[in-house]
Amino acid sequence: MAVVLESLATLSVLVFVVTSMLAMGLSLTLGQILDPLKDVAVVAKALAANFVFVPVLGYALVAVVPMTEGQGIGLLLLATAAGAPFLPKLVEVAKGNVAFDVGVMVLLMVTTVAYVPLVLPLLLPGVQVNPFDIANSLILLMLLPLALGLVVNARYADLAASVQPIMAQTSTTALVFLVVLMLVLNVQNLLAVLGTGVLVALLAFVAGAFAIGYLLGGDATDRKSVLGLGTAQRNISAALVVGAQNFQDPDVLTVLLVGALVMLAALMVASGELGKRTPRERGQSAQTTESVDD
Repeated sequence: MAVVLESLATLSVLVFVVTSMLAMGLSLTLGQILDPLKDVAVVAKALAANFVFVPVLGYALVAVVPMTEGQGIGLLLLATAAGAPFLPKLVEVAKGNVAFDVGVMVLLMVTTVAYVPLVLPLLLPGVQVNPFDIANSLILLMLLPLALGLVVNARYADLAASVQPIMAQTSTTALVFLVVLMLVLNVQNLLAVLGTGVLVALLAFVAGAFAIGYLLGGDATDRKSVLGLGTAQRNISAALVVGAQNFQDPDVLTVLLVGALVMLAALMVASGELGKRTPRERGQSAQTTESVDD
């Protein structure tokens, strides 16, 4: 029975990743992705936040907080995988710059596909990882479905509009199914995580990553919120692909799923608070402008 459930969990990972990428591609155009990326300075800050500072943060937490090898691998997977498909929902709640969010999200996602196979073996010198297998998995399960969705949306807009909600719903259902299966298969491991410093490390990781992105976001509040949320919300899809196909230790997927829940809870609260502040700050800005004009 356990073997069947593990096979279903692996299948759920694949369905979640592929359908979420398809849903994203079916809802976007190439122009929406490229237009926000013309600001080279902001792009450089987004890349530095996600692929330099956050991995350093993750590596430091693994070195400081006592955890098993599998738990450390899970945290490092989160630290190296950026560009979460869930980001647009967070930015919408936070009243951030949605157009900017789309470009940053896809940029980070594409960079992740090239970055993880190169950097992960360096961060895990004692672990056998095949960079080519990781790259192939990410390309086949993430980039190709995204590209397919973009092509269909560009050439068959009506078809894309009708299929996109189905893919989005399938993705959500697969994720829920995966969480339930992982709870059933790893209930003891989950309870063990709650009794260790791993949960504290995950909370510190999310808070630190958000602070890094927010501080590098520049002066515009709506862009600061995008980079803050986009840096803290790691790419669970990519991390699950790499974790499920390259590591047998159940602690790896356990940390990824616990991390996903921590991110969801913490960042939904953070985006709600940002959304409350944004109208006030814009109103204050408008009042300041009026005073100057007078």
